[in-house]
Amino acid sequence: MVDPHAPSARGAVAPPPLASESGGRAPLDRGRIIATAIDLVDRQGLKALTMRRLGDDLGVEGMAIYHHIPGREALLDGIVETVIDQLYADPDVHMNDDVGWQEFLLRLAHGVRRIALAHPEVFPLVCTRPPAAPWVRPPLRSLRWMESFLATLQRCGFRDVAAVKAYQIFSSYLLGALLLEVAHRGVDIGPVTEGDVEAPPATDLAEYPTLKRLQQEMSQERGAEIFAESLEVLIDHLEHLGKK
Repeated sequence: MVDPHAPSARGAVAPPPLASESGGRAPLDRGRIIATAIDLVDRQGLKALTMRRLGDDLGVEGMAIYHHIPGREALLDGIVETVIDQLYADPDVHMNDDVGWQEFLLRLAHGVRRIALAHPEVFPLVCTRPPAAPWVRPPLRSLRWMESFLATLQRCGFRDVAAVKAYQIFSSYLLGALLLEVAHRGVDIGPVTEGDVEAPPATDLAEYPTLKRLQQEMSQERGAEIFAESLEVLIDHLEHLGKK
């Protein structure tokens, strides 16, 4: 059976494709650097990503990259943000409440899976990068994703605590399942240990009003509760399967 979300079933490209240069060599800028870095990781894995190797692929000295990106940690953050931002241009994902919350979550989950399958070597970064808001439980690098998720569920009638718990359960399941899937494909999902990992700076949440308002709720550790509730749902589903 052909996986409908695999890149090979969608013209061998991720929906939507990352911006790339055409024709002559484009001027060096942050967007081109990050797109080239993603391509390098896709082809050779995360361990191959060094500033020197990236410079070779860009046709510049490695030091030239630092005029646009301050270091490896900022580069990795940019890779995660760029890959996740593909969700907002994916025609099959509706990042709003026009289709109802159930359809919203289904489309979002399949959109994230398409990204994981298109960029399996990049995807572990989505789950392991230090979060821009370190108090979020479970952590996720993309503030834009969290803000749109919470705001959409609230527009669909979810109260504050219910929206936060939905985020926690949904993201724990989704990222965990997809990490296992890319690991099965041979991707190293261990933590990145090269270089000095800096603590993320304090983040201005002015652009993320829902996330800011729910900061206290989002910082609550509910690991045991999420695990127990998710397990109950799974067992209920298995019981249903057993009666077929």
